[in-house]
Amino acid sequence: MKLPDKRCGMAQAVALIKDGDTVMVGGFGVPGTPMALIHALVAQGAGNLTVVKNDANEPDMGIDHLLQSGQVARLITTHLGLNTHAIGLMNSGALEVEFNAQGILAERIRAGGAGLGGVLSDIGIGTELSDGKQTVQINGKTHVVETALRADVALIHAERADYFGNLAYVATAQNFNPLMAMAADRVIAEAETVLPLGGLDANQVHTAGVFVDHLAELGALSKEYAVVQR
Repeated sequence: MKLPDKRCGMAQAVALIKDGDTVMVGGFGVPGTPMALIHALVAQGAGNLTVVKNDANEPDMGIDHLLQSGQVARLITTHLGLNTHAIGLMNSGALEVEFNAQGILAERIRAGGAGLGGVLSDIGIGTELSDGKQTVQINGKTHVVETALRADVALIHAERADYFGNLAYVATAQNFNPLMAMAADRVIAEAETVLPLGGLDANQVHTAGVFVDHLAELGALSKEYAVVQR
């Protein structure tokens, strides 16, 4: 059986993202953030999006472009501290923000990818992080029910890929990308280098190509990637 070639252009890759979709975006700060795919989504124009991302990047970088264009209605994240624009949108009521402890966000995404309904945790009990959430008692201890997270689309960044979509990340760029690739109905990856089939040793693959639907090759990295240029 011949494996499919999943390469396509940026615009083609994001074309099927719809108004109202939930979009997971990989990355922790700059490392692992799919900057080029974010710009393609800004140009595509889908709105009323729910975005799931560890952080809101910095002003004029990453998902801040989606915030500036008014395409994001809700942001599920762990912190906004580096983005004064995002903080202003939240405080004005123009952006709904759901905060999670960082490990809890990762675990909710992992649970979504594993087909679980949620996970139990004692983190955040008695704080705003647990307000309105269901609790259960296990062996006399209170646990919060943290529901699993899934998305319509995940946008992720890899250093290397092959035509089929097997992906390899570098160092901390692994962060949320592998989890999100398993927790979305459609996965769009950008890669700095795309190799022929067999170009990635099996032991180098972090995300298997079966999880990836579309693959866009980056070529030269823009200045937004400067901190991870090697």
